[in-house]
Amino acid sequence: MPQHRNFIELVTARAAERPTQDALVFLTEDGTGLTPERLGYAQLDRAARAVACWLQRHGASGRPVVVVQSQGPLFAAAFLGCLYAGAMAVPAPLPGGARHNVDRLLGIIKDTAAHCVLTDSAGAPDISRLLAAHGQGGLPCLATDAMDPEDADPDAWSHPDVSEDDIAFLQYTSGSTSDPKGVMVSHRNLMSNQLAISRALGTHQETRMGSWLPFHHDMGLIGHLLHPLWLGGTGVLMPAATFVRRPVRWLQAVTDHGITAGGGPNFAYDLCLRRIRDEQLDGLDLSRWERAVNGAEPVRADTLRAFARRFGPVGLRPQACYPCYGMAEATLIVSGATPGAGTVTRTVDAAALEDHRLTAPEDGRPTRELVSSGRPQDIEVCVVDPETRRALPDGRVGEIWLRGGSVAHGYWNRPDETQEVFRCARADGEGGYLRTGDLGALHDGELYVTGRLKDMLIVSGRNIYPQDIERTVQKVSSLFGCCTVFGVGDDRDHVVVVQELRDRGTYGTDMPALASAVRQRVTTEFEVGADCVLLVPQGTVRRTTSGKVQRGAMRALFLAGELQALHRVAGPELDRLLGPLARDTDRPAGQPGQN
Repeated sequence: MPQHRNFIELVTARAAERPTQDALVFLTEDGTGLTPERLGYAQLDRAARAVACWLQRHGASGRPVVVVQSQGPLFAAAFLGCLYAGAMAVPAPLPGGARHNVDRLLGIIKDTAAHCVLTDSAGAPDISRLLAAHGQGGLPCLATDAMDPEDADPDAWSHPDVSEDDIAFLQYTSGSTSDPKGVMVSHRNLMSNQLAISRALGTHQETRMGSWLPFHHDMGLIGHLLHPLWLGGTGVLMPAATFVRRPVRWLQAVTDHGITAGGGPNFAYDLCLRRIRDEQLDGLDLSRWERAVNGAEPVRADTLRAFARRFGPVGLRPQACYPCYGMAEATLIVSGATPGAGTVTRTVDAAALEDHRLTAPEDGRPTRELVSSGRPQDIEVCVVDPETRRALPDGRVGEIWLRGGSVAHGYWNRPDETQEVFRCARADGEGGYLRTGDLGALHDGELYVTGRLKDMLIVSGRNIYPQDIERTVQKVSSLFGCCTVFGVGDDRDHVVVVQELRDRGTYGTDMPALASAVRQRVTTEFEVGADCVLLVPQGTVRRTTSGKVQRGAMRALFLAGELQALHRVAGPELDRLLGPLARDTDRPAGQPGQN
């Protein structure tokens, strides 16, 4: 495995060792299929040197540089060019589409006080206008596919003096769009986590990684763009929009390009199950897919089973399904399944889980099925009582704390939050831990992630996981899409359900009956009331780029009266609590709302 101090040394060594080998293969849709654009190691290295030369000549070394690229090859060269220049790369989303992407980009630029923005000829005019409209007109915006050759001479590049603890890039988390937090990932963090990924997945130089995840998402960037370079292997990548439009393209890429490892969040597998028709299975061959990685959001056992069953006839082995757990604050991977061992699940008593215990269910009692996220990889995992900060034994649910070489330095320009999150000590004085904010338990060496600490509902003294209610509600009707559940009120003890209706379910549907069925199911399954149910148009529920439901953002929109409902039903207590604000979200049954 690589013995390099930083990622710059690694990639330049790869270019010297295997100059003509495909480093990255970028797939684009041409109407009839997927067309590959191949980028060899030497070609990638030279393109990165050109970008780095421009950055060095313009004083970007040691400064944050925002990378906003619509084309994969240009992004790869620009990102590596930042590292080659000794600058801090800052991947950011394209501003097109949803308003929150614009807010997020502007928030990142403001938070970093960026030296410049790297983009392409197609995006430069719009981004320049956007910057000018928000008081950032003086910020340089460079199209890397139109650089002056004299200013971007790869032969004039000089290797920067970069230490292992220098910051390689800032990975912005999926929190507030207007006030984002940038995780400072050093070269040491990156190299440590690459080794952990390889050990977890069993990857090697012959591995072909493949996915569609965007590069401003940690799993897309670190797991699928950078990991094949670290291995000396090949990455096969496609735009997220291509996958969303036609999920079968992902599986066609696995078939045609021999992808052996890679994946996405749980919702991607659900999307394949819903959108890939039986006749589209013809010609697929998933027999070489050894690690179908499922992470970045809660992993569902029923999704894993259904995916393995549906695509087993075209070569997918059940043992290929690979649950894992990770986060930007730990660079990427924290734990992963044992390669080839299959999915490990545990059915537990639902009432005991509410009491933060994993125990075997009793006959006739409600149960919950948990999916193991595997074993920790090159990192210490400690489950801690978030109130007392005492370490908990196996089988007890608490906050997941982490310590090790993959844990990042902290949040960019946020010393107080860095101290609070990255510099934690247990009650016994053991320090240096990262507080993840995630709840989970260890059992027989396996990590079970049960939810988010801040999302927990506390109703009548009971601890209820919102994702359990969400999964139950989604089973009420085939018309139901994404769902989110959160609490409101001083103690957040009033349960609100926001359920999307798929486009085909907008008109001619008995929405009062659907809302009533939702309330009935929640009461029956969890013995709590759904104080408010909103049926909303498809696309209303906010999600991160990895598919995680943004419950906090949805709660804020609800409280601000900004959720337009197709139908709403609420109990009198909630109406009294929120007053006219909640009633403003109502629309007559059967009438479409606006996203």
